[in-house]
Amino acid sequence: MHSVSDFPAERLQQILDSAVDTGIIMLDLEGIITGWSKGAERLLGWSQTEMLGQTLVAIFPPEDGAAALLATELADARSKGKGSGEGWRLQKDGGRIWAVGETTPILNDDGHIIGFVKILRDRTEQRETEIALRERTRALEILNRAGAALARENDLEKVVQLVTDAGVELTGAQFGAFFYNLVNSAGESYLLYTLSGVAREAFSKFPMPRNTEVFAPTFLGEGVVRSDDITKDARYGKNAPHHGMPEGHLPVRSYLAVPVISRTGEVIGGLFFGHSDVGVFDESSESGLAGLAGEAAVAMDNARLFEAAQRELQERRRAEAALKDLNTNLENMVKQKTDELTRNAEALRQAQKMEAIGQLTGGVAHDFNNLLQIIVGNLDTLLRNLPEESGRFRRAASQAMTGARRAAALTQRLLAFARRQPLDPKPIDANSLIRGMSEILHRTLGEIFQIEVVLAAGLWKTEADPNELESALLNLAINARDAMQDGGKLTIETFNAHLDEAYASMHAEVLPGQYIAISVSDTGTGMDSETLSHVFEPFFTTKDQGKGTGLGLSQVYGFVKQSSGHVKIYSEVGEGTTVKMYLPRLSVERADEEGTEAQALPEAAAGEVVLVVEDDPDVRSYSVESLRELGYHVLEAKDGPAALQTLLSHGKVDLIFSDVVLPGGMSGAEVVVKAREMIPTIKALFTTGYSRNAIVHHGRLDKGVNLLTKPFSFEELAARVRDVLDH
Repeated sequence: MHSVSDFPAERLQQILDSAVDTGIIMLDLEGIITGWSKGAERLLGWSQTEMLGQTLVAIFPPEDGAAALLATELADARSKGKGSGEGWRLQKDGGRIWAVGETTPILNDDGHIIGFVKILRDRTEQRETEIALRERTRALEILNRAGAALARENDLEKVVQLVTDAGVELTGAQFGAFFYNLVNSAGESYLLYTLSGVAREAFSKFPMPRNTEVFAPTFLGEGVVRSDDITKDARYGKNAPHHGMPEGHLPVRSYLAVPVISRTGEVIGGLFFGHSDVGVFDESSESGLAGLAGEAAVAMDNARLFEAAQRELQERRRAEAALKDLNTNLENMVKQKTDELTRNAEALRQAQKMEAIGQLTGGVAHDFNNLLQIIVGNLDTLLRNLPEESGRFRRAASQAMTGARRAAALTQRLLAFARRQPLDPKPIDANSLIRGMSEILHRTLGEIFQIEVVLAAGLWKTEADPNELESALLNLAINARDAMQDGGKLTIETFNAHLDEAYASMHAEVLPGQYIAISVSDTGTGMDSETLSHVFEPFFTTKDQGKGTGLGLSQVYGFVKQSSGHVKIYSEVGEGTTVKMYLPRLSVERADEEGTEAQALPEAAAGEVVLVVEDDPDVRSYSVESLRELGYHVLEAKDGPAALQTLLSHGKVDLIFSDVVLPGGMSGAEVVVKAREMIPTIKALFTTGYSRNAIVHHGRLDKGVNLLTKPFSFEELAARVRDVLDH
């Protein structure tokens, strides 16, 4: 057997260089290179001159533990007769090859190891083929596994999550997402549906992707978008405000996106994958993801069809169940509907009856007010002109005036019930109004009655005539007092209320909405159902003869209804009665209008002219004489045409004092309109005993309109005329 030393150096080098496809490297006992073949130079790039005297550590990757790998290989060669290794080996230019190497010992004639020979073969191509095959097998396994799972799954959310997870696994992405192609009204937003590889919170704080040059090809279904470094892509960073990814966004360098397109051609959404490293995705990633997107589209179509079928099936079941219930409960439903119609018919009949009574009482009150105006006016004149020594005549006139005033109050209650009194509504804080009535309520009820007031915090404001509301509360307090002969407790409460559609359908004239409620309760004798059905009718009373007019609750009813409200009474014999007034919530807060006080008995300024328009000759006569007594120059007319003719002939008139309702085809309001065409600066004061049109709409006095209600006194006429002229 020959040792290496038996061969001349030239002959040995010739042997080493003959294997050009194989690298042959000679080492001494310390692992120092003593020979380096042409094949080694071709495989690794270093020349023999560069490598003689060096170690082989330079060709092993540092991250794999280069020195340890070399030491292990030499140790195996010593102990086992052969050391082998396979893996990536470094080249001089920084490249890598996949190499298979064997190291065997070199023995001398005595059998001692004097060095080593390492044979290195390049297997890069086979390795890459093996990796590609393995990767293709892995991709097929992922796709097959995903396809099988998608075929079994009908839950849309699970389908989309399966696809996203499979995409991350298939491409080696750090994170992936599916966005539904749902565009907002601005045409730029999409809906995040699933995430994989990262917590949802990593995306939730950022806005949805928009229709930018990067995202548009995916959501428009134009094809796959792949970039080794999206931050270097020409389409990236062109949109405000961030011009790229916002601060704190997940780091995306490698980018891969593919549209998911339905069999109908609709772009359902897009699968998006990212990695913080550059160049992660390749053509195989792209082709694999395109196949996955196709499977996803079919699965999502099927899931959506399944959900639609389930909804239709559930709807059919609900309809069948509803039909079954309908058939089962039809008899009960017919009975309930019949009872409801009966109740509604009774409520309508009651409302029509109250309306008819209201029209009757309103008409009576109108005529009665004209009569009272004549009586009150002339009694007023008598009282002003009778000498002081005519004591008996003055007392008689005074008593007659007291009776006339009581009659006037009676007609006002009739008008309140008939909803024909002209209200002057203002924004009201009901709590403040009730607090202000405390003294008069205590004085009205007396010491044997306990009064409890419970006022709601945050009570809404309403709009109503404060004087009429006070009158309504006082009437209810008086009724409560009369129902508690031996004393008792009166409770006044306020609260916010909502009357819904169901309640409104059960009560005529009630509109659903928000109300403030005032409840007045007593612990009196109470009333039975028969009595309750008549309590709001005028002149109906439960009191002894001569102790009540029967108009208290009628006034409450008329005032609340005229204020677009609702009144409800509850009573139980032996327990007491509760009356609840519901007044509409004031939707727009307005400041209370401040009134101005007129001076007592103000007289006319020099040359002031008043035109009195009144069809009743007695009322007209009283008005004319009273105004002349106050120093005004007075003109008079019995109707609208006569008034306009008077204006034409006279020229200068400062004020028209007109009845609202006039004969001759013109109302008082129409006369004023025509008069202002002739004299733009002319003032107007209306009077009426029954106002249901012209200057009063929906029971409320028109803004800017001045009204003096009949019957009026000499002092009231003087003050009102002066007030209108001065303002």
